[in-house]
Amino acid sequence: MDVDAAYRYCEQVTSTQARNFSYGIKLLPPAKRRALSAVYAFARRIDDIGDGTLPAADKLTALAEARTAVQALAGGRTPGEDPVLIALGDAAGRFPIPVAAFGEIVDGCVADVQGTSYATFDELLHYCRCVAGSVGRLSLGVFGAADQDEAAPLADALGVALQLTNILRDIREDYQNGRVYLPSEDLGRFGCSPGDLDRTTASEPLAGLVGYEAERARSWYATGMRLLPMLDRRSAASAGAMAGIYRRLLERIAATPAEVLKGRLSLSTGEKVAVAVRSLAGTVVRPGPRTAPRVRGEAA
Repeated sequence: MDVDAAYRYCEQVTSTQARNFSYGIKLLPPAKRRALSAVYAFARRIDDIGDGTLPAADKLTALAEARTAVQALAGGRTPGEDPVLIALGDAAGRFPIPVAAFGEIVDGCVADVQGTSYATFDELLHYCRCVAGSVGRLSLGVFGAADQDEAAPLADALGVALQLTNILRDIREDYQNGRVYLPSEDLGRFGCSPGDLDRTTASEPLAGLVGYEAERARSWYATGMRLLPMLDRRSAASAGAMAGIYRRLLERIAATPAEVLKGRLSLSTGEKVAVAVRSLAGTVVRPGPRTAPRVRGEAA
């Protein structure tokens, strides 16, 4: 498979399987759009291994193979005729994509397969940075920024915000799949037990817990959105569309916490398009400091 065909395959994967992200990716110029599609296609592959139906031992083997592929790419080698790896290898030759960060996504998926739970937010934060903060940093390699050292922790924070939104959206589905991401200290603070996540109606304590976690996610969005003024217009529009779609979803969850127990919440196509159009027009880009404080622990 030639490089152009490999990129087309990645763009197809992204448009059909990364529906929220695809609205932002489409706002990029062609070279960046293709490169970011390759990034998301490989990240999605790793995620699909963790969420798939294989026995746990087979999942761990497949994740180990993905890690080997990452190491090969980081070393400048493109193994085999895999279209995703072909496209990603080409993209990494054109943009400063920190390919080794895919290894962090593998680490997070290994934790999922092993059924890791989280006692504190700091423990959950490490997981979020593995599976989503890493995607923010990988994306930043495509977006570009004058000062990568300043921009990287903000891209990481935006990834954390998106992952916290995902966790709130999927709390019942995850529980039924044997995963509880909300920290046990937070469950205890609101008088909730993991079993409360499998109810079809939200108790007052659970609604309070969802609201608490939503406010925490808002603070990470506030930090992460400081990235946008550091990017060129099209890259800022892309990142703003992705963040805007998830931020709107977060506000829907916070307004109606019981809905997350009834099924996966999502925005309509029209709502997503509206967010993307506003992002391209620059309405989500806020003036902000060029130098942001280092991100540690809770977002500022």
